[in-house]
Amino acid sequence: MPLLQVLRPTLPILIGASIMLTLSMGLRQSLGIFMQPLTHDIHISVSDFTLALAVQNLAWGFLQPLAGAMTTRYGFRPIMIVGSLMYIAGLALMATANGLVAIMIGAGVLIGTSLACTAAAIAMSVAARAVPATVRSTVLGIVSGAGSLGALLSAPIGQMLNEGFGWRVGLAGFVVMSVLMIPAAWYAGRVDQVPLPKPSADDIGDATAATAARTAFGNASFVVMTCAYLVCGMQLVFLTTHLPSYLAICGLDPMLSAQTLGMIGGFNVLGSLFFGWAGQRWNKLALLGGIYILRSLALAWYFMLPATPFSTLLFGAIMGFLWMGVGPLVAGAVAEMFGLRWQAMIQGLAFMSHQIGSFLGAYGGGVIYDALGSYNMAWRIGVALGLAGGIVQVAFALLRPSQPPTPVLRTA
Repeated sequence: MPLLQVLRPTLPILIGASIMLTLSMGLRQSLGIFMQPLTHDIHISVSDFTLALAVQNLAWGFLQPLAGAMTTRYGFRPIMIVGSLMYIAGLALMATANGLVAIMIGAGVLIGTSLACTAAAIAMSVAARAVPATVRSTVLGIVSGAGSLGALLSAPIGQMLNEGFGWRVGLAGFVVMSVLMIPAAWYAGRVDQVPLPKPSADDIGDATAATAARTAFGNASFVVMTCAYLVCGMQLVFLTTHLPSYLAICGLDPMLSAQTLGMIGGFNVLGSLFFGWAGQRWNKLALLGGIYILRSLALAWYFMLPATPFSTLLFGAIMGFLWMGVGPLVAGAVAEMFGLRWQAMIQGLAFMSHQIGSFLGAYGGGVIYDALGSYNMAWRIGVALGLAGGIVQVAFALLRPSQPPTPVLRTA
């Protein structure tokens, strides 16, 4: 049966989830555009700004399991709509900020909490529940790809407003764009009416939240995936936060940073589609490790050479292809190992590790830059940890394929 025919009944859900994801991720990934003018204007340091983004990542990561568990009790729609409202409030507070406290609350606490309710873990769980298992990985790749278009649109728009009218107008433009998250979340929330499939013998759908969490951390494949996920967050948030500053240091056109983030967003679509397709056919966890290794090699190549417009855009294309391909692979692996009922919560538990890495990438990169006056040590650490994490992930996935949870825990 053609894929479109299979998906037709759930298209409003998938489109809503994709739009919500593309706005929440795209706007968030473009905040680094405003770092230089914002910090100069309100007299805070680069490390102060990156600390706010680090708080955002920690709030996102540590609240993600809670948001996932709450969708099981209250449904996806109310959680996603509340998250959308918090995103709007966070951006509005940033646009009117006059000091560190407003940036910390707006960019850090409010947007971080919102992302736990609107970003990849929730959107992927919505998509996974809405479609049959036979096409799940492919559909997760499509939603992730559609969700990647946000950076392609928001980064150039933000940069044009920033250059033409100032950073406050640029962030005000982001506020207007974020309002669209509310109707998108409403349509995605129709997934609450989709019944869960009947639990299989190795499913933990009947377990409590605490039992589901214990079962997840008792699964060796999940633990290795979670630990390697830290590297993913470190590398990606280091780039989205510090690449605009790095290009400014190199004396390149400020618009290049927006063009590069847009390039990342464009190739994100291709990468998400490819890895969603590949995850339907090959070992998802081994593919994850391959992504981390290739990213690390690309980072080493780019930062070892003098930055040019061509090398920067090519780097953006490579990283974009390897960027959100992790989304369908992690979501698909969690659904395979533990079923759908607790997928959002368990995926959120893995995501906590990702966000600890994000904290280190955002704040650690700023601290290293303030201390040493360059990003050389920061990117070298990112490359070394990325290669180590990727190699361990691939080796473990191939030597010890993931196992379903122990059935005795299912009804605990």
